[in-house]
Amino acid sequence: MNITITRNPNPATPPAGDYGFGSKFTPHMFLLDWKDGQWRDPRIVPYGPFTLDPAAKVLHYGQEIFEGMKAYRNGADGSVHMFRADRNIRRFNISCERMCMPQVDPDLFMRALNMLIDLDRDWVPESPNALYIRPTMISTQVGLGVKASTEYVFFIIIGPVGSYFAGGISPLKLKVEEKYVRSAPGGTGYAKTGGNYAAALLPIQLAQKAGYDNIIWLDAREKKYVEEMGAMNIAFVYEDRIISAPTGDTILDGVTRDSVGILLKDMGYNWVEEHPAIAEVIADAHSGKLKEVLACGTAAVVTPVGLIHFQGQDHTIGDGKEGPITEKLRKTLTGIHAGTSEHHPEWIFKVPQVD
Repeated sequence: MNITITRNPNPATPPAGDYGFGSKFTPHMFLLDWKDGQWRDPRIVPYGPFTLDPAAKVLHYGQEIFEGMKAYRNGADGSVHMFRADRNIRRFNISCERMCMPQVDPDLFMRALNMLIDLDRDWVPESPNALYIRPTMISTQVGLGVKASTEYVFFIIIGPVGSYFAGGISPLKLKVEEKYVRSAPGGTGYAKTGGNYAAALLPIQLAQKAGYDNIIWLDAREKKYVEEMGAMNIAFVYEDRIISAPTGDTILDGVTRDSVGILLKDMGYNWVEEHPAIAEVIADAHSGKLKEVLACGTAAVVTPVGLIHFQGQDHTIGDGKEGPITEKLRKTLTGIHAGTSEHHPEWIFKVPQVD
């Protein structure tokens, strides 16, 4: 299908200074409609609000998915590229399947990304800042009744972002969530759907009111094993291994997490996928066996964890500062993002420039 372009007649100019996170957007967006059993009318149009009927199914039954991706400006030649875009497209379609939504053809998806980013490439900031990419699908059929929609809108919005956390790479203070759970076996934990994040809002808010940055989720069955953080994955660094919970139907298969595991193996470290027991993690922090803890995700990249609150007490990780392995990982990954590293060139998807 051909993608049409309607240019914004009054485009805003790229902002200067602090970008914040998720509050600034470029002048254009991509739209695609699903009607009568097929995708129709792929188009790039001026960024603007939708009109939805009050009975649209997304507003009542939460049939919605999204992705989080980034594009970066090459520090050497100024070109623009996406990071591991194929993985995000594949994960988006896995979410489609779980949420009973039509999949998007990967080639069309990639063309839409390339054309939209190229049109607004002046908005791609210099590294370490980035262009955040938010592909989303919502159900738009009008009518009540719990069943899958017959109509959908797929759209992509993009915008420049800075650090996800206000403190930048300052070590995070995390609270283990001991009451609420994120996802149970057989649920939607592996799909990137809005309901998963809505369920996390209250426990994260409570943790932040208590002075912590975010939470650590435990498993739903026993509330004994670490699964992931509020909106990213987590890994534990020991002398002889780095442990992260294996992905499955309760944990999102993080693209950054996968990249971290590959890079650690490249560096000669032992990357182990097993379920860390939170009581053992805390005991190992006190004994010194646990050296570092790191958070990883598209938004946060690689961020150190300096403190974990569990069972009413704060427990410091190492010396409470960023550890050497976390720092090495962060610098390696941001180097790949900036195009200044030779590691894994297959992860870079250069956005073609159209004259």
